[in-house]
Amino acid sequence: MLATRLTLPAVRDALDDLAGIVEPVRLHYLWRPQLGDVADEMVLETAINGRADCIVTHNVRHFEPAAGSFGIDVILPAEALRRIRL
Repeated sequence: MLATRLTLPAVRDALDDLAGIVEPVRLHYLWRPQLGDVADEMVLETAINGRADCIVTHNVRHFEPAAGSFGIDVILPAEALRRIRL
């Protein structure tokens, strides 16, 4: 909450809104190993199988260039917010 400067009710509302539009993704393929961090592998696999346009993370360097080879952009949260606002 401190990073967003939002109140707890506003954060809850935003998370409720997000929960209303997300779609479950079934993992059909295991693309491992692609990344150095095992925990990041699940994120990349979900993005690949969910046909995501981008991965939003503060760990951009962990996902590049692997995500790019699947046509998935890796962007910072600030860039994601800019894209949403356009």
